[in-house]
Amino acid sequence: MDIYILRHGKAEENTPEGGDAARRLTKKGSEEILGVGLFLAAQDLEFDLIAASPLARAQETAAIIAGVLKYKKKPASWNVLVPGGEPDAVCHEISRHGKPSAILLVGHEPLLSSLISRIISGTEDAGIAMTKGGLAKIRDVSFTQRPSGELHWLLTAKQMTLRK
Repeated sequence: MDIYILRHGKAEENTPEGGDAARRLTKKGSEEILGVGLFLAAQDLEFDLIAASPLARAQETAAIIAGVLKYKKKPASWNVLVPGGEPDAVCHEISRHGKPSAILLVGHEPLLSSLISRIISGTEDAGIAMTKGGLAKIRDVSFTQRPSGELHWLLTAKQMTLRK
């Protein structure tokens, strides 16, 4: 299985109306994520599953990607993808969904860097840093004994727009 891990796009500052959970993407953030979606479409990717944190900015990010890729289902909302989530909980949730060939997870830092690290190195600190709109591809992911996989690439939103 290949796992694609995407950090949400640039979001507005905290809003008094809903706090952190209600923060939405800025116009620039939405545009960058659209560029990420076009990059993914150029790869001819079809995801078996798209899952995102329930926070507004991650849900918006997932919806933009799903729209560009013509994903036929509504992206799943996973509480394990919230900012304070645990990498092992995310791995467990993924393993509950059988053996999809490709999935996309949309979430937040520091969870996403820790998740990538956990899968590729067995620890939660392999020196990975995800920028807003950044995307990682981990190939040949397995959860048989412990999470394992190979980091194929880690790109910023800007790099993906330059590669059109």
